[in-house]
Amino acid sequence: MGHPISVVAARTGLSRDVLRVWERRYGAVEPMRTAGGQRLYSDEHVHRFRLLASATRHGRNISHVAGLGTDALERLVADDDAALPPVATGPASPSTMSHALEAAMVSIGALDSIALDSLLRRLIAREGTSWFLAQLAPTLMQAVGDAWAVGRFTVAHEHLASATVLAIILETIRAIPPVSAARRLVVATPSGERHAVGAALAAAAASVEGWSIVYLGPDVPAADIAAAAAVSGASAVALSVVYVQHPPQIVDELRALRDILGRSTPLFIGGAGVEGIASDIRDLGVTICSGIDELRAALVRMTNLS
Repeated sequence: MGHPISVVAARTGLSRDVLRVWERRYGAVEPMRTAGGQRLYSDEHVHRFRLLASATRHGRNISHVAGLGTDALERLVADDDAALPPVATGPASPSTMSHALEAAMVSIGALDSIALDSLLRRLIAREGTSWFLAQLAPTLMQAVGDAWAVGRFTVAHEHLASATVLAIILETIRAIPPVSAARRLVVATPSGERHAVGAALAAAAASVEGWSIVYLGPDVPAADIAAAAAVSGASAVALSVVYVQHPPQIVDELRALRDILGRSTPLFIGGAGVEGIASDIRDLGVTICSGIDELRAALVRMTNLS
C-alpha cells in the first residue's frame, strides 16, 4: 500500500512543494498512481527522500544527487555524516557557499520556511556565526533580490526569505550575553527604507564585538533615530540602505539626522543602496561601510581608542 504526499511530508520533514519539485524537476522518485490519478509513494520512496534531505543539508546540490541509486545515497550520506565537524575549523570554502546558496534558494523557491530555517541553522553550527553574518546572509539576500528582479521569485518569496533570516539574526543578538558598561550603538534604516535584514546584520555584528545594541528596525524617521541615540546615550549610529527608490528622500533623511545628531556622533552607513547616493552624503561626515567586516573593524577601532 502506498502513502499519499501528506504522509511523506510528515515522515520526511519536507514540504509538499519541495517533494513535488524534487520529483518532477529532478526525477528523485517515480511514484505510483491510483486509478484516479493520485500519487502514492512507497516506503522506499520515503527512505530516498530522507536521504536526499540529509544530502542537501550537508550542502549537496539536489541536481547532483537526485539521480543516485539508494545504495549510493546511503554511502554518500554516511560519509558526509562522518566527515561533519562539530565546529568550523577555518574559513568556509567557495564550494560551501555555492552549495549553501543552491540549497537555500530551493527551499525559498518552494516557500518552505522550515527547510530554510533548518538549513541555515546547520550551516551556522558548522561554519560559525561570523561567516553567516558577514558572508552567507548578505549573499543570500542579494541572490533573492536578483531572483525577484528577473521575475523568478515573487514578493512572497522575498518576504519569506527575509523573515526567516531576520528571525535567526535577532536570535543571535539576544543570545549574546551583555557586556557591562558596553558602548551603545543605535541601528535602524532611514525613513523610506523598509528592508530590515541589513540593519539586523549590522546589529548582530556589533553585538559580537561587545557593543550594546538599540535596534529600531526599518523605516525610522531621522528625528526618532536621533532621539533614541540621545535617550540611550549611544556612542554611534549605524544605518542600512539596501534599496533606494527615491534617492532625494533618503539623502534628505540622512542630512536631517546629521543635523540633529551633530558632528560629534559617528554615523555609519552600509548596504547595497549606498553606492547610488555616496557622492551626495560624503560631506555629512559619514563612514561608508562596504560590508559587515568593515563595520566591525570600525567599531573595534572606536573601542580601542576609548
